[in-house]
Amino acid sequence: MVGLRSSSSEMDLDRPNIEEYLTPDSIQESPKKLHLRDLLDISPTLAEAAGAIIDDSFTRCFKSNPPEPWNWNIYLFPLWCLGLVVRYGFLFPLRVAVLAAGWIVFFAAFFPVHFLLQGHNKWRRKIERKLVEMMCSVFVASWTGVVKYHGPRPSIRPQQVFVANHTSMIDFIILEQISAFAVIMQKHPGWVGFIQKTILESVGCIWFNRTESKDRETVARKLREHVHGVDNNPLLIFPEGTCVNNDYTVMFKKGAFELGCAICPIAIKYNKIFVDAFWNSKKQSFTMHLVRLMTSWAVVCDVWYLEPQYLRPGETPIEFAERVRDMISARAGLKKVPWDGYLKYYRPSPKLTERKQQIFAESVLRRLDEK
Repeated sequence: MVGLRSSSSEMDLDRPNIEEYLTPDSIQESPKKLHLRDLLDISPTLAEAAGAIIDDSFTRCFKSNPPEPWNWNIYLFPLWCLGLVVRYGFLFPLRVAVLAAGWIVFFAAFFPVHFLLQGHNKWRRKIERKLVEMMCSVFVASWTGVVKYHGPRPSIRPQQVFVANHTSMIDFIILEQISAFAVIMQKHPGWVGFIQKTILESVGCIWFNRTESKDRETVARKLREHVHGVDNNPLLIFPEGTCVNNDYTVMFKKGAFELGCAICPIAIKYNKIFVDAFWNSKKQSFTMHLVRLMTSWAVVCDVWYLEPQYLRPGETPIEFAERVRDMISARAGLKKVPWDGYLKYYRPSPKLTERKQQIFAESVLRRLDEK
């Protein structure tokens, strides 16, 4: 058992060794009984299933890991209570006041500019861009955001697309306060949808609904048109297509890498010392997510603007996407997993299920023939 424990401590968490979780008796071969190891040898499908039960690397990408409790004794508990009073009784009302004042100033300036400067599109776009950047800075201030940017800042140039790993909708806000990006984003209901339709469309943002196949064709066409525009804001895409918990990166969609332009990677890494910035949209509304950020001490984050990348000769868009994902993962210290983030929202297709069933049946038949 000592040998099993020592090897278990060295194994890769993303690729669990099934034998480490079996008893010594089940590992030993016996001519009289069929052991669990024999069943796992029948098919890789069974081994994958057993591995998923022990260590599900897909679900772990979308789980928020709660911090370790530190208020566990009589000395620390009073300090925790004091911090709770300060955060909810002083910081939170102050931050709400700052955010409300920012919205008042923003709307007082945005709507007159938007409607009165209709004939002066160049000036109107420039002022609206600055107002959006200002409002995003107000949002970051309402969390006491401590953001450190590394590398050269984005500039307005044609034929370039910025791609970044995705943890929360606040990724867009943190990047937008430095440069007004035109982002590709899922349509949202409520007050977020109102902001999307009335404000963010002014900076060229493009919306889609992941459940509508027609939207994908429309978005692909708008992407090509936007990239070739001279005065358009830089295009920002989150190719994972969903929020991941900032410990992993899932597969990048290849759409951004088929446009034939420069890809500018951005790596975002949050420090979880005060709050976990991951937004689990299935369990929490964006409003409650913002409340959680505004009742924390601070949101600490690092942003790296990496070197632009181009499609190499003989390289496919999928290989290009993986190469960029390698860069972002290495820079932000994230683990790569071979999962499609859309599986978070959809069941596997019948074709994939039938293919798995066929592979399993063939492996069973081969095993029986060997007997």
